[in-house]
Amino acid sequence: MRIFDPHIHMTSRTTDDYEAMYEAGVRGLVEPAFWLGQPRTSPDSFYDYFDALLGWEPYRAAQYGIAHHCTIALNPKEANDPRCTPVLDELPRYLVKDGVVAVGEIGYDAMTPAEDTALAAQLQLAAEHGLPALVHTPHRDKLTGLRRTIDVVRESDLPPGRVLLDHLNETTVEEALDSGCWLGFSVYPDTKMDEDRMVAILTTYGTDRMLVNSAADWGKSDPLKTRRVGEAMLAAGFSAADVDQVLWRNPVAFYGLSGRLRLNVPAPGALHEGNSVLRGGE
Repeated sequence: MRIFDPHIHMTSRTTDDYEAMYEAGVRGLVEPAFWLGQPRTSPDSFYDYFDALLGWEPYRAAQYGIAHHCTIALNPKEANDPRCTPVLDELPRYLVKDGVVAVGEIGYDAMTPAEDTALAAQLQLAAEHGLPALVHTPHRDKLTGLRRTIDVVRESDLPPGRVLLDHLNETTVEEALDSGCWLGFSVYPDTKMDEDRMVAILTTYGTDRMLVNSAADWGKSDPLKTRRVGEAMLAAGFSAADVDQVLWRNPVAFYGLSGRLRLNVPAPGALHEGNSVLRGGE
């Protein structure tokens, strides 16, 4: 089983996770820029973070045989903080980087006017830079948030076929499918989606434009949930080709719209500014 995790925050994970993910079949991933749990207090902290997503983290992943890509954006939660919004003016210099495969995470958290402005501006940046967009649908009042998101997408210059609507569930799947966008589902230990619910959705709606991610971060989450969905699909009677479509071909097709996917990882062993993460390794 080969796996491409289209949404996982590896900055918050350990090298043990990389090892376990590789063993489970993960060979590629996308790490979206997101908030850090504690509010940032200036734009400069974003730039160091973006640089790490483009430099250190791809190197760290490659040490364990996994191709790392990222998305760059001002996330919806911090779009409400005027100390952070100057980041919007600096995004173009990051969006031209080879490792950036989409603008994201963008979208809604509390559905404020400030989030409206940030979402529209970043959809425009995606259109101007020839990139797809990864859109975070809100955790609260999800259907209203989805409808508002789709309206903003339709008003933008970015076609729906270049937009991935993430963190979906049973209440939003039909309207998301009708929008023409790609659909993302985050599978968690206790919240969002689980394996059985995900299989039920795939049974009802099919596998086209469907992506499954772990969205693993510093909270209670599991970077192997993608593998567990694949196993649950097989147990439910899906074919190996169906599993490959959901866990590999669909995310590769979506992020491949950027023209920047690099799925061949060089052999481990190189240093990053004189450092290696393989402590004591040969």
